[in-house]
Amino acid sequence: MKRNLKKDQIIMTVIIGLVCIVFFAVMFMQFKTIEETDITAIENMRETELRAAISEWKGKYEETQALLEENQKSIQEYQDKIEKNEETSELVDQDLADSNMKLGKTDVIGEGITLNITDSDVAPITAYDLLYLVNELHYAGAEAISINGVRVLSSTYISEPQEGLILIDGSRITSPFVVKAIGNQTYLSSTLSLKDTGFIDKYKASGIQIELETGRNIQIPKYNGETQIKYMEEVEE
Repeated sequence: MKRNLKKDQIIMTVIIGLVCIVFFAVMFMQFKTIEETDITAIENMRETELRAAISEWKGKYEETQALLEENQKSIQEYQDKIEKNEETSELVDQDLADSNMKLGKTDVIGEGITLNITDSDVAPITAYDLLYLVNELHYAGAEAISINGVRVLSSTYISEPQEGLILIDGSRITSPFVVKAIGNQTYLSSTLSLKDTGFIDKYKASGIQIELETGRNIQIPKYNGETQIKYMEEVEE
């Protein structure tokens, strides 16, 4: 797209140059014609001939003026097209940046919360507990989540193939767990702190230590794995 913009700018520059050349060439020929016309001949012209000559010069001037206005209109159309293409390019770039953030392809920063969770010997954290927490964060409007530095996407698979072995998309994580979420910090913290049903109240009762912190500059790394699309495809219009 940037190549097309550059091409359009070159075309517009060439057109402006040609318009200037044509305009000045025509004006030069007009003045040259007047200059080369013998003054005595003009004086000896009959009134009707003089009127005809003036009418002819006026006609040439109006033709030149019309040509100039037509080319100015063309130039304006090219300028509008280039500006529109630039705006479109900016929108495409912004959409691409937004998509990359949502897909976890870039590091992100924003307001949100940090949860520091430490296992208890009596009731250790399981893969199910972390999945429950992730769903609760999504419900509260989290836009990005990470657990122990591993980015969690909608397609992330949290599993526990054997007791005490928790995997996030194949990466092993252990206690203490540091869970970060970017979103409205008030909504996130309030949802997790709901009495009896919120994650914090529910799991603290099991002896698990949980510390909640809010912040304006929560940083979450990009997803390091590969995302694969197996079943969906774009609808052709």
